[in-house]
Amino acid sequence: MPVRPLIAAAVAVTASLAVAGCAASSASATTGVVVAVGAENEYANVISQIGGRYVQVSAIDSNPNTDPHAFEASPSDAVTISRAELIVQNGIGYDSYMNKIESASPDPARKIIDVQQLLGLSDSTPNPHLWYSPTTMPAVARAIAADLSELRPAHAAYFEAKAKKFDASLKPWLTAIAQFRAAYGGTPVAVTEPVGDYMLQAAGTKIMTPFGLQADIMNGVDLSPQYVSLEESLFAEHKVKVFVYNQQVTDSLTASFLAQAQRYGIPVVGVYETMPTPGFDYQSWMLAEVNALREAVADKVSTERL
Repeated sequence: MPVRPLIAAAVAVTASLAVAGCAASSASATTGVVVAVGAENEYANVISQIGGRYVQVSAIDSNPNTDPHAFEASPSDAVTISRAELIVQNGIGYDSYMNKIESASPDPARKIIDVQQLLGLSDSTPNPHLWYSPTTMPAVARAIAADLSELRPAHAAYFEAKAKKFDASLKPWLTAIAQFRAAYGGTPVAVTEPVGDYMLQAAGTKIMTPFGLQADIMNGVDLSPQYVSLEESLFAEHKVKVFVYNQQVTDSLTASFLAQAQRYGIPVVGVYETMPTPGFDYQSWMLAEVNALREAVADKVSTERL
């Protein structure tokens, strides 16, 4: 993943961040509400679910119609991050702008959950879209509950209860994955990027698109003619039953793949890098993606957009 730059305007506000952070700390200490930030809105949503009435949460990257790979934090984003007592970010270079802002506004009391570090993943982990893995958010939820409990010990039982409720709420998604794997394990699929790969792997599908092709699209590298021909052959020769298409990062090439899939009657399932809003929380979003996958395989129904 290319490192995303923190725009110069954000750097220019560094001198004011410490003052903003002190003001926020004072306010939160008075109200009892933890000021929190999720770098991506799916993480912000989980913070909100665990913290409930005791958190005030902001999401930095929340627009499903933009390319997260090209995201740049604004000066107002920098101030929001500097004020946070609790931060959840993805890591693996996906949101490295967060590290820059955090370094510019250090706070030894701030809790930072870097999901890469939480899961013990290396910097060379090839797929940064960690939230599609069924094992990621349960670990994140536990970490959020633990950090909130340290920040507000009086509400620890509340946070722990919320975390247990969150775990239970994931069961429909996990059940849907298991049922798909039992009924349709081994289903060949094509993809553009590795956005939904963790979920596809959990569901037992066979991803026919080479990872090198996926990585090139993800990193903005022009595909070789061989890769283009290979992907097109998956549709023309009906080697796949579903095309999993990243609706959030598109260009003329991915649009041509989409047209090929449609031409040859390959159902399409759209996936996203930030949670579609409104109408979804993390659990319902993930469940909707698995249901769309099942409908594509079982009924040949496309769900290009949620």
